[in-house]
Amino acid sequence: MRLSRKTSAVGLSVAAAAGVVVVASPASAALYGGQCGSGYTVVNVADFSDQRGTVYLTYSSSTGKNCVVTIREKPGAAAPMDAYLRRSGTGAWVDDPGNWTTYAGPVYVSAAGSCVDWGGTIGTASLTRYGTNCG
Repeated sequence: MRLSRKTSAVGLSVAAAAGVVVVASPASAALYGGQCGSGYTVVNVADFSDQRGTVYLTYSSSTGKNCVVTIREKPGAAAPMDAYLRRSGTGAWVDDPGNWTTYAGPVYVSAAGSCVDWGGTIGTASLTRYGTNCG
């Protein structure tokens, strides 16, 4: 069981979706710290309305892969979390469920030229986006 390997870092994130650039809120901008790895750029975000955290969708143009990570606003004791991702129209989700202190994921899917469904869970709240970031 992974409890302490995940840490948050400060980073600036800009989300781009369907040709529209959306600047992430200051709270969510401070959470993403490159958890998906080198070469991945944030392309979409989903904030939990109660400020418990943010789900980040990233993309690497060099690999054609998307990555999702769910990050808690206030890390603490291990809690149920998940990050999940799939190519739209497929049945199988790639996910990382467990009890995490800071973040769930990263999870990766090759989706160049496709739309993706993605989301995350923190505690009992879940966010899911369907058919986004096509291309």
